[in-house]
Formats: sequence, C-alpha cells, structure tokens
Amino acid sequence: MALTNLLVRNYLKTVICNNNPLLITARLGHTIRGKRPGVARSLEQRLQEENAKDPELTARVNIGFPRLKPSRSEQLKERLAHLKAQRSSEEVEKLARSNKLLIDLDEVQSEYRATNGQYDLRVIADHYGIFDDLFGLAYFVPRVVLNVKYHMDGDTHGLVYNGNVIKPAEAVSAPEVTFDGTIDPITGKKSEGDFFWTLVASNPDAHFSDSSSEYVHWFISNIPNGDVKKGEVLVDYLPPFPPKGVGYQRMIFVLYKQNGKLDFSKYKLPTSDKYNLEKRTFKTLDFYREQQDNITPAGLAFFQSDWDSSLTKFYHNALNMKEPIFEYDFPKPYLADQKFFPLKQAFNLYLDRHRDPKEVNKEYLERKLAKTHPFEGPEKPLRFPNAHPIRGVPSWLKTEIRKRRLGIGRINDYK
Repeated sequence: MALTNLLVRNYLKTVICNNNPLLITARLGHTIRGKRPGVARSLEQRLQEENAKDPELTARVNIGFPRLKPSRSEQLKERLAHLKAQRSSEEVEKLARSNKLLIDLDEVQSEYRATNGQYDLRVIADHYGIFDDLFGLAYFVPRVVLNVKYHMDGDTHGLVYNGNVIKPAEAVSAPEVTFDGTIDPITGKKSEGDFFWTLVASNPDAHFSDSSSEYVHWFISNIPNGDVKKGEVLVDYLPPFPPKGVGYQRMIFVLYKQNGKLDFSKYKLPTSDKYNLEKRTFKTLDFYREQQDNITPAGLAFFQSDWDSSLTKFYHNALNMKEPIFEYDFPKPYLADQKFFPLKQAFNLYLDRHRDPKEVNKEYLERKLAKTHPFEGPEKPLRFPNAHPIRGVPSWLKTEIRKRRLGIGRINDYK
C-alpha cells in the first residue's frame, strides 16, 4: 500500500512539472481541475480580452497649448546664477547659520503653481473625472494659473484649490478671478499684443433631466489681457445648488484663450432668465467643437460643494421650485413566520426579533436605570467578570448575564 502511494505521488509530480492542462489531482481533500494558478488566465485578463478596445479610437488627444521648454544649457545657467546670488549674500548666510532664515511660503506656492503645479493639476483633474465629463477623450495641461477667490463675511476668503470643499452659503456672490492674461501660454513670456480670453464655469453633476448635460453658472467672453471686469458677461453668475442627499458636486472653471475678439452673442442669456435652469443647459464638448478653431483651453480650477441649509430658501425664492431631497428608502428587514419551537436559536433573542423595537428599548432602559443610583451613578463594573460564578439559572440566562458583564452583544445598542 505504501509503495502504491509513493508511485502515485511521483506520477502527480511529473504531471505538474509537464504543465498538463488536463490535470486532475487531489490535494488536501480538494479536487484541482484544468490549468493550475499562474498558467490559467485570471478574471481580469479574460474581461480585458472580451472588452477589448481599439487603441486608435480610445487614444486621448491633447487639445491644450504645447510648452516650449528652454534648452538645458539655459536652465543650468539660471540655476547657477541663482545659487551664486544666494551664496554671495552675507545676510542670507548669517540667518541660515543662526536658524533664523525665514522662507516666504506664498512665494514658494506661486512658484510651484507656475511650474510643476499645473502638471499636477492635470493629474488631479483626471482623478476627479473633469476631462472625461467635459471633453470626452480630450484633455489639456493648464498653462495659465487661474486664481479664483470667494469673498465671505469680513476679511475671510474662500480660495478655490484643486477640488477643495466650498459650501453654497460661501459661494453666493460671484468670485474674484485673476490671471495673467498678458503672458503667451506657449512661450511663457509676456507679449506686447492684446490677448482675449473666455471664462466658463459649469457643473456637470447638477442637471436634473439630462445626466450628459451641464448647467452653465457663469460665462464671460472677450476678456482683454486678463481683466475679467472688462469682459462681456453672457451668462450671469449662479451659485452652486447641490440637492440634499446627492453628495458633492463639482464646480469647474475653464479658461480659454481666443484667437481674437469673437462674437458669442448666441450664448447670451437675458437677465430676466437668470434662474431658468432649462435655458442654462450647456455642453462643454459641443461648445468646444463649435469653437475649436477659435479658442484653446489654457486654465483650470474647480471645487466641490454639497448641500447646506441656505439652499432651502434659494430653491423656493430664486428657482421657484420645490426643494428636491434624495433619500434612500430602506426596506423593512425580512422576518420569517414565527415558529413554535425555534431550534438552534436563543429563544430570548428570537422573541425579541418579533417584538416591537420600542418595547425592547424600554425594557433595556428600565433595566439600566434599576442599577443606577440617582446620585452615585451606575454600579461599578466587575474587575474580573469571568471570575464570578453564575449558579442557579438556566443556560440561556447564564449566557445573557455573562454578555452583560462583558459588555458585548445587544447591550451595546442601548448604551
């Protein structure tokens, strides 16, 4: 018998080494059929083969400005000049040696946003699905630093970072938007000519009837040299209004550089229709397709917003509609028909399951108050709960007392 088992084991080892696809072996009581793990395709590989996509049709397209990088020698010259200036400064050296050298964080932040920050913003926007929902398979790397700032009560400001949260009550008024509109996005240098820009703020998550459309919240065109106040306001500002229960919605600001002064009069929304949501229906992809020969996306900023109590009056007074509230309707827990003899179940827990929850809560509260002194508070818990024997009670009650001492089980729901 032992010899037979040894021969079978050697045969199975030989089969495994030969990668036999029809391997049928018994291992620890389990049967292995087909190819072994590592040879057989995983579920992810099979799904990729079944849902294969043409790379030419799904390739992403960069619709933004290219960036002309300076030569390597110029970059090294700038770095060396900066290092020499720092090392030749005796004041900087003294402060550094005495640990009193302070770094201006605002200057560091502005330098970061003007260099690597825009590349990081593109990655963050991909993470939040900005390009997928606005431009489909297209994307762009922001070349112009777009600063958006909301003015709140007093001297406080709400700055728009890369997806930070700003409440609707903090974004009631139009923000202050600034950017350097005299810099050429390609060369990164100032130009003597006039540049015209378009700023569009939209929300791809807010449309009530068409999930593929957006609501345009702000539209300003023909902004001369970055002076937003001199631009042509086509659509007045509308604050975000995320309904209760839907979570966060994205408010996206996209800055386009125009090839010249353009006529966007067909996008004009009269002031009388400021709160008409149907006329604010907008699609960034369709807008860009129509104007792609005249505009190029160059700047990006966005934040998130969720419901707050200020929107109740906004829906009733401004939008003149009933406030939508989205809630999940939890179905009642299923209870099977009650049995006369519930086998293998604690009968006290079984009966509580078919009782009114309010009655069970009241019973637990009365039990807790019965052991609570009005001035000294509840009884002190036992230091070693399992060291105190429980005698003279049935097994189900012994289990209940033990759980109560240890603070486990259903008692935690009613503390």
